[in-house]
Amino acid sequence: MTAAGRWTVTLLPAGLALGLLLLVLAPLATVAVRGSGMGLGPADWAAIRFTVLQAVLSALLSTVLAVPVARALARRRFPGRGLMITLMGAPFLLPAVVAALGLLAVFGRAGMLNMGLQSVGLPPVSIYGLHGVLLAHVFLNLPLATRMILQGWLSIPAERIRLAQSLGFGPAQTFRHLEVPMLREVLPGVALVILVICLTSFAVVLILGGGPRATTIELAIYQAVRFDFDLARAAGLAGVQVLICALATGLAFLVAAPAGFGTGLDRQAALEAPRGWRRGLDAAVLVLATLFLVAPLVAVALRGLPGLTDLPSAVLPAAGRSIAVALVSALVTTATALTLALSAARRPAPLVEAAATLPLATSGLVLGTGLFLIVRPFVSPMQVALPVTVLVNVALTVPFLYRILLPEARALAADYGRLADSLGLHGWPRLRWLILPRLARPLGFGAGIAAALSMGDLGVITLFAGERQATLPLVVQQLTGAYRIEAAASASLILVVLSFALFWAFDAGGRRAAP
Repeated sequence: MTAAGRWTVTLLPAGLALGLLLLVLAPLATVAVRGSGMGLGPADWAAIRFTVLQAVLSALLSTVLAVPVARALARRRFPGRGLMITLMGAPFLLPAVVAALGLLAVFGRAGMLNMGLQSVGLPPVSIYGLHGVLLAHVFLNLPLATRMILQGWLSIPAERIRLAQSLGFGPAQTFRHLEVPMLREVLPGVALVILVICLTSFAVVLILGGGPRATTIELAIYQAVRFDFDLARAAGLAGVQVLICALATGLAFLVAAPAGFGTGLDRQAALEAPRGWRRGLDAAVLVLATLFLVAPLVAVALRGLPGLTDLPSAVLPAAGRSIAVALVSALVTTATALTLALSAARRPAPLVEAAATLPLATSGLVLGTGLFLIVRPFVSPMQVALPVTVLVNVALTVPFLYRILLPEARALAADYGRLADSLGLHGWPRLRWLILPRLARPLGFGAGIAAALSMGDLGVITLFAGERQATLPLVVQQLTGAYRIEAAASASLILVVLSFALFWAFDAGGRRAAP
């Protein structure tokens, strides 16, 4: 192997891993130093309590409500089932600011629910506060929980299902002996993932929070930087946020329990679908879940379509900036994740694994706070708003793409690695003729996820951006805060279309490029 080949195989992945670690650790260290010795006031403790409370309740509600939905999908076969399972993956790519706006269109003061209540003489309900935050988090996380729990049902060995059928198990016995052990294994992990997501939620609380009583740590950090300019307090709160997320991540190893099924022959068998009232119950669950997920998006579309011809002047430039940020973030993230995955597939790489795991313990706003403290003595934060946004998006999305690419990279190394080495295929020829064609499908899928997540991100940009640096999610939030709901709905509609268009373009491109 040439010197250039050795550099590509060893030094480049190590350099990228070190750079990613530095990108995460430097802001965290800055936050720790700046926030050391800072005392937390009553308002800070209230924000911490509310953060934990809403995250725990959101995780419990999302996980519990997802169980009957996943169960109905697992044991029923009907036209459109595949489309519904695909729909369950859409909210993961949906910008949180659009989800909040959609819920406002349905449950807000002038929403469809309150209009219906007023028409029959009932008092309106308010979506703001804890219950609004919980509603938004369930809307965003119920589909994710359903998809994860559904995989648990599909993982029950076919031999166990056939044995239960041969023993004449009814629905109650099947649930006790097959489904409960699976749920005991799967649900803690599902709840933990949603707990960590809700601990770092920002856009939802920014729009639907109800003032001081409904303030999370991330919202308190934002207020400390943007309004009070109390950097020490923001740094101290960011340190607390990291500690809570790390504690939640470590909790998984204490609560998960194995199902005890043993191994099977990797054959799939569906659970027997019970008839009678259980069939009607499954149908009702699926219909209600579909309405809950579709109604806010339809409401945004209905409100936003009329205003597309009269958009605020800030929308189109912000959309252009968002597209640029998304494309650059997707390119850098995909290249970084691919390099790290290929390195880890060749040999165990603790440095690479650490670099691809550490960002999961933090959040965009925490990293943004640290980077704000780092760059402020040298340059105006507004001047570097978009580059910093790209860097934070890369740091936060590399772990997702790394996990997507690593299994495929290991299979590629096992199937073709020795053959490529024996043919002297290294460097660019190996990338061009072997790696990119064979990994085109997961690369396209991962790049689409990175682009869509970056397109809809509302986090670090709120700390850095001025009027000329605002991205489309920030413009949507500003329009919503100014109670220009129709204009915000139009901008949200553009944001949703652009996010899914970027995902589709990358994903379809990867599928077409695959051999």
